[in-house]
Amino acid sequence: MNNYIDLAKTYGGFTSLDTNYLNHLLAGLTDQQKLAFITPPPSVINAYFAEIYQKQSPQAATDYYFNLSKALGLFTDCPSFDEVKPFVRLNLSGKAYGFAYQNDQEVALVFSEKAEPKNPSLLFELTQIFPQYMVYEDKGQLKMQAQSFDQEIQEDITPKEALLTKIYRLANGVIMLKGFNVEELLALSQTFSGQKYYDFAQREFMIYITQ
Repeated sequence: MNNYIDLAKTYGGFTSLDTNYLNHLLAGLTDQQKLAFITPPPSVINAYFAEIYQKQSPQAATDYYFNLSKALGLFTDCPSFDEVKPFVRLNLSGKAYGFAYQNDQEVALVFSEKAEPKNPSLLFELTQIFPQYMVYEDKGQLKMQAQSFDQEIQEDITPKEALLTKIYRLANGVIMLKGFNVEELLALSQTFSGQKYYDFAQREFMIYITQ
């Protein structure tokens, strides 16, 4: 019981003044019902997320939401706007989206209210909102996750016609394209096959391609 009361105080908006109240209310509930009771409503989660994002950082905001999801059992493989479980809402290119964490590996699933194409510009928009994550498509699902690749350059394979983009072969055969012009970057990326990971850092757009 004490564990649920601690969770309620940490994530549910309750305080030490509510301890006796919580003891009485949670006493006859199953574990699942206890979690449901102490889970904040979507409006509260979104308000906290937005406040932390604006006043602290994108990293702090996602840390808050991930830790809350892990503690309160909010991981899901199929999030939707039916909102069986609460999620964080996003506005991407004027369209309604949301994201929720899939597992304790901090893999986030991004989904739309209505069917929308998963084009590269959308993925790059996400990387600018959450620069701590790489964005990629996996089996039709749009995902975000903290990723890192060995940055040791094995070979510069930039074609002569590239004006604002550099292309490098990294360790383990990973291809990295980086530049300031999204259109040129995307056009050059079409010459490579493999899993693509989209990234954004220091005002540069990047695509990593694993063979």
